[in-house]
Amino acid sequence: MIDLVSVEQHVMEVCHEVGEFIRVESLNFDRSRILLKEGFNNLVSYVDKESEKKLVSTLSELIPGSGILGEEGTSTKSTNGYLWIIDPLDGTTNFTHGLPPFAISIGLTLHDKSVLGVVYEVTKKEMFHAIEGRPAYCNDQVIKASPIDSLNESLFATGFPYYDFPKMEAYLSIIRKFLKQSHGVRRLGSAATDLAYVAAGRFEGFFEYNLNPWDVAAGAFLVQQAGGMVTDFSGGSNFLYGREICAAGKIHPEMQSLIAAEWGY
Repeated sequence: MIDLVSVEQHVMEVCHEVGEFIRVESLNFDRSRILLKEGFNNLVSYVDKESEKKLVSTLSELIPGSGILGEEGTSTKSTNGYLWIIDPLDGTTNFTHGLPPFAISIGLTLHDKSVLGVVYEVTKKEMFHAIEGRPAYCNDQVIKASPIDSLNESLFATGFPYYDFPKMEAYLSIIRKFLKQSHGVRRLGSAATDLAYVAAGRFEGFFEYNLNPWDVAAGAFLVQQAGGMVTDFSGGSNFLYGREICAAGKIHPEMQSLIAAEWGY
């Protein structure tokens, strides 16, 4: 077995290093170097690509034989069951417009079970981290998911997909329900940050569809280690690869039930 405490420390160190690269690049970012990936409004920059290279170089050495699944195309198979799931710059659209937040997201699974999650929100220099069997932290302070259990006292976060628009009406119906029954719904533009904020109790819950594993792997694990619940829209466990996620503290059952009814489950 690997020493997760030591691995976590090294992951946080590389996040600080790559985060500083991202921060410096954000000060004089050249928007002419923005590229479009497959899909409308799916942006990528040289900063995303260079950040992934830097992360992959370190992570592949931390656990020899581990695989990597990265947003910017890195895909290597695992020979020991460990898989890094990384987003080098979650919130690229925010970054290219000079808006916070944007973050580095690094999750680690062992035979598809999450064992480590780190989300480094670059603009506020907040390091959210957790390993299996231990609490979740923000800058080494223990964090907990929200104990609030009523919709009318809750604040939620979501995101808007940039494709698969036929489902948009059902999704907007869900948002309308939350708007009418809660303190509001926020759209920050970084799913990894949204999930970290749920883990820290800043949001009572987060929901979104059409997300990829690298968007949620680290943040979902943080929520779980902070005492929250994470499911897909139906209430099942296929949130990592199923492209739907509902993550929350104590409000989760009511929140998930509302979403499922509007989504057609």
